[in-house]
Amino acid sequence: MSRIHEALKKAEQERAMLHPSQRVEMPAVLETPEMPAGAVAGAVGRGIPGMATGMEALMTRSRETRWSPDPKKMLFFGTEEHASGMEEFRTLRSRLYQAREKQPLSKLLITSALPKEGKSFTTANLGQVMVRQHGRRVLLIDADLRNPQLHNQFGAEIGPGLGDYLRDEADEYSIIQRGSMENLFLIPAGRISPNPAEMLSNGRIKTLLHRLEPLFDWIIIDSPPAVPVADAAMLANHCDGVLLVVRSNSTPIDAARRARAEFTGRNVVGVVLNGITAEMSPYMQYYYSAYSPNVRTEDKN
Repeated sequence: MSRIHEALKKAEQERAMLHPSQRVEMPAVLETPEMPAGAVAGAVGRGIPGMATGMEALMTRSRETRWSPDPKKMLFFGTEEHASGMEEFRTLRSRLYQAREKQPLSKLLITSALPKEGKSFTTANLGQVMVRQHGRRVLLIDADLRNPQLHNQFGAEIGPGLGDYLRDEADEYSIIQRGSMENLFLIPAGRISPNPAEMLSNGRIKTLLHRLEPLFDWIIIDSPPAVPVADAAMLANHCDGVLLVVRSNSTPIDAARRARAEFTGRNVVGVVLNGITAEMSPYMQYYYSAYSPNVRTEDKN
């Protein structure tokens, strides 16, 4: 955890020298260890009974909708190939594929310590950069049933979605949306429920992931923040890895520590430092904090 502390402190020092108006949304990727080159190709559907039926159902029963993404937040929907922040997401993609060479990693939970730290922004753009590789199929799930934001990133409808499925009011295919970006699919949060913790613990989320995992190279879940509620820790039980988002000059060090402690014994694959300035990027985008696969941060620091 000392490396998270160092990254946040460094960002605060750099930011103090800049005018607040220079701030932009830009993540700094926190690196996983170097591994042999060549990412493992996804084994989506390989040798899985019923795969053809599942793919047919996905394409015929999911809803094709018209998304209106926010161009200020959705970096890969435009035509510019070198917009601010794009290279950082490409680096993050590479790091995740490197981690995937040594461990199962197809269901990824993205969370933060507190609200408004950029977890939904990170989820949306990571999904976009993943499907830019030929043949990759990605499903994004908004599991923040308390304050859903992922659908807003895409300009998509909020439902039907995950909440409707967890209440047994919809099946897994009817809650999936697909828009203009090929191979990118979205399950929004759906109708808000007064008891999201109970819904997430009723066993249906496990069933949903089990049924959909064979159809996708990656399933990326946007969860509630880890410190205020226990939802993220519950969801992590059904995922292969956790990616923690912290915000430059915003996330308190104690909150980052508490968030990390929520995932003790789980596979925290890395941390993304979000909200750095364009001027800081040359110094910060490769300022990494490493998490070896299956090694706790407490063991390394």
